Amino acid sequence: MRVPRSRLLAALVLTPLLTACFASQGEGTTPSSGGKNGSRLRVALAFPPAENLSPYGADATLLSRLGVTEGLTALDANGAAAPALAASWRREDDRSWLFTLREATFQDGTEVTPSAVAAALTHATEAKPAPAALSGVTLTAKARGGTGVRVTTADPDPVLPLRLASPSLAVLSPKAYGDKGRVDPVGTATGPFELTKVTGSTAATLDRYDDYWGGLAHASGVDARFIADGTARANALRTGQVDVAEAIPVAQAATLDKGTHRETATTRTTSLLLNSTSGPFKDPALRAAARAAVDPAALAQGVYEHHADPGVGIYGPAVTWAEGKRSKPASRARAAKADGTSLTLATYDNRPELPEVAQVLKQQLEKAGFAVKLEVREYSRLESDALAGKFDAFVGARNSLLDAGDPVALLASDYTCDGGYNLALLCEKGVDRAVAEAAKAADPGKRQDAAMTAEAAILGTGAVVPLVHQRVITGVGTSVRGVLLDPYERTLVGAGTRR
Repeated sequence: MRVPRSRLLAALVLTPLLTACFASQGEGTTPSSGGKNGSRLRVALAFPPAENLSPYGADATLLSRLGVTEGLTALDANGAAAPALAASWRREDDRSWLFTLREATFQDGTEVTPSAVAAALTHATEAKPAPAALSGVTLTAKARGGTGVRVTTADPDPVLPLRLASPSLAVLSPKAYGDKGRVDPVGTATGPFELTKVTGSTAATLDRYDDYWGGLAHASGVDARFIADGTARANALRTGQVDVAEAIPVAQAATLDKGTHRETATTRTTSLLLNSTSGPFKDPALRAAARAAVDPAALAQGVYEHHADPGVGIYGPAVTWAEGKRSKPASRARAAKADGTSLTLATYDNRPELPEVAQVLKQQLEKAGFAVKLEVREYSRLESDALAGKFDAFVGARNSLLDAGDPVALLASDYTCDGGYNLALLCEKGVDRAVAEAAKAADPGKRQDAAMTAEAAILGTGAVVPLVHQRVITGVGTSVRGVLLDPYERTLVGAGTRR
């Protein structure tokens, strides 16, 4: 059943939780003054769907950024777990947590019940490949009473509330889950905007969900376009075709009208990932040679025009605690001479600076004696080959706190033998041990210390070369208010976004 109007009207007097989490454009970001006939928002996103809008992989962030999906928890501006579909939670013992649900409905009109939430989390645990937020984690979810969901992990998991904030652990209605692992987010999520139509990999239509638990959204809907070319996104904003454009290229920012672009420090790091399982970089000495050839400062100053910081580790300056805890990499192999060693370097063009980064890296590596073939594709046409190890080297931009809000979760998913997003194909016992030790730490400070020890072990392999720590530029029309400028890059459009 739909939520009664009396409950909806009561919700309208409350300030929605998530719209205030991050810096936004202008005042009045709460949707309490939203009209029934608000304007539609036109949004340009950089990444077309790569997995048919599956909520478990990279597309999960698209759904989250468009205000479609939600999980039990969210991340606040300080990176702490905040209530979302769960109004509260408590830890029952070292392996069990009890989450108390708020009153809410799915976009198909059915109630958000403990059994529906438990089923959604169970589907996520069965997904293949597993969501990155669940890398190395085994959990079960069961309904408890009329409002409770008990989540139990096989091993103690002190950061479970952070983990459940991952976009890949969004809660969808039972109707979303079909045969053979198929999941359909159209009309089955809980956010302020309901996905109603997807036009391949080019566009999506969203309408305002009038019974959203957080109150009526200002905008009547969102018309999203997926525009991989960064210059085209900037042009769409400049000519008034869109109201919001994400990931404006550095080279295009200066061409936009004053006041129509915002720079946000993020936890995203661009790295060179070397295939450590096959090809030339199976040899640690050649990995060391490649690492020695790279000049991160030249990339930050030249390619990014000082809109980025030189790479110092997996975690950059936006992860404020990292620098004071960083330790020297455990060990490095002695660099060998490249002597014309051939390699294939790949990257994608959805983030407009990456092809230029790869071109500069090609020059730096060739100067060191490598013979480099460069391959650039749109991300959705590249990811499967990269994960399969078909390239010798890969340039990618990765948000270190995107998947679980926990520094250890990224290490487990990206750099361990069983990691689901291990583009370096790294599999070393010492790294796995260090990550496993970090995962055991319950105290936040000790967990951070252990994460930095694991970072040192990973960098010591030479398979990961941090290049730059990014700031992102978002294009925002002068009439637009309430855009969510999120350092974790999980949100963009919310209930308070309007024009």
